[in-house]
Amino acid sequence: MTHPPVELGTFPTPVEPAPRLAAALGLGPDDLWIKRDDLTGLGGGGNKIRKLEWTLGAALAEGADTLVTTGAPQSNHARLTAAAGARLGLDVVLVLRGSPGVSRSGNLALDGLFGARLVWAGEVDRAGLDALADEVCERLRKNGSRPALVPFGGSSALGARGYVRCGEELRRQVPDPRTVVVALGSGGTMAGLVASLGTEAVLGVDVGALPDPAAAVAKFAAPLTTQAVTPDRLRVRRDQVGDGYATLTAPAAEALRLAARTEGLVLDPIYTSRALAGLTAAVQDGDIRPGERTVFIHTGGLPGLFGHAKAVAYAEEGIVTHEA
Repeated sequence: MTHPPVELGTFPTPVEPAPRLAAALGLGPDDLWIKRDDLTGLGGGGNKIRKLEWTLGAALAEGADTLVTTGAPQSNHARLTAAAGARLGLDVVLVLRGSPGVSRSGNLALDGLFGARLVWAGEVDRAGLDALADEVCERLRKNGSRPALVPFGGSSALGARGYVRCGEELRRQVPDPRTVVVALGSGGTMAGLVASLGTEAVLGVDVGALPDPAAAVAKFAAPLTTQAVTPDRLRVRRDQVGDGYATLTAPAAEALRLAARTEGLVLDPIYTSRALAGLTAAVQDGDIRPGERTVFIHTGGLPGLFGHAKAVAYAEEGIVTHEA
């Protein structure tokens, strides 16, 4: 049974033209549009809100009083789960990879501001993180709480329904885009878009969060559509991972600066900057061509910029000081 979603975000999010960025990439002035899912409202905004509306709708229907989820220290999903818990009057426990003493800026600062409790998992892999989250849920049950375990990144077939709706919203705003470009992390965002818009229309740019992200997308999308969705049918670029998920790659850094200086658009160092770097590469190799309408999904993540030391240092390199 699928429970109705809970209302958390502000929709529809706007779609804006990006003519100066388009020109810098070698596209026509009307070719590139930005879907502003960084402006979803709650907790600093971002794509996870659309997923949380569905997963938390189910949690509330099942009587949960506590939300438990997992992530990296600067997880956007963890931050927005904390914000949603505050909005709904639920306790939130975040099980995060790493140890106390990591940066207290960015998303971590907001986690604390929203009242979430943090459990540090140490340097564990995904299986270890999931195992600790299960242990936390069991302890909470023994203490009389009713926890709901929210999936990593908010990604599941249920959470992906939020991006089925986004695809439907986008169809009304931008008829017949040839390519919709989105960062591919835990898979749920791309899965919903694929289910709504089709496998040929969506280009996912892998950020290195999963070893096989295409398999995750296919798994989450398949129950939501009658079309055949298999990993080999998906458009996925894996050339932007670089040295790993947490790193700021050179192409991503260049994309970060380019978006800011052409459109005043702020990206984050992990997801959207890699997605724009992937879009740039797709133009260069002819996968995205001038004269075709392209939509870039801005999935948010701004607080993560301030928790990424190398990204902050890179941004500060551009400061020019003039004498009075």
